[in-house]
Amino acid sequence: MTYMCKLKQKKLLFFFIFFLSLFVSQPVYGKADLTFIRQKNLDVAPLDIASSDDGSMIFILSLGELIIYSSKTDQIISRSALDNTYDKITYSEKNKTLILTSRSSKSLKIIHVEQVHDISLSGLPFKGPFDAPVTLAVFDDYQ
Repeated sequence: MTYMCKLKQKKLLFFFIFFLSLFVSQPVYGKADLTFIRQKNLDVAPLDIASSDDGSMIFILSLGELIIYSSKTDQIISRSALDNTYDKITYSEKNKTLILTSRSSKSLKIIHVEQVHDISLSGLPFKGPFDAPVTLAVFDDYQ
């Protein structure tokens, strides 16, 4: 046999093995380790859930109610009444908004989410009314 003939046979053998491997190959599954973190019993049946990107807040949509759960404190931090028609929820971290949709009423509701933190002022000097609202600005990119 000539060199060209052997080369053609090798190419044909390669293509045969390649195409055979496409039909015979089986999927390979990796292993996953699951670690139980916590379980929270709810007094309502959830329709849908969404989470903040860092997982600190979990938004639970139930029939006629929006529940905000803090995974840091393991507590429900807010409950708000809603229309019974909303059945889907998603969260936009960039805009800090919850987007609720309803198939039955064909509607969309956008809710801005802003975390409110209680700061104890007991024993600290202050000027003005004690119950005056305060806004703190955080400049976290300051160098």
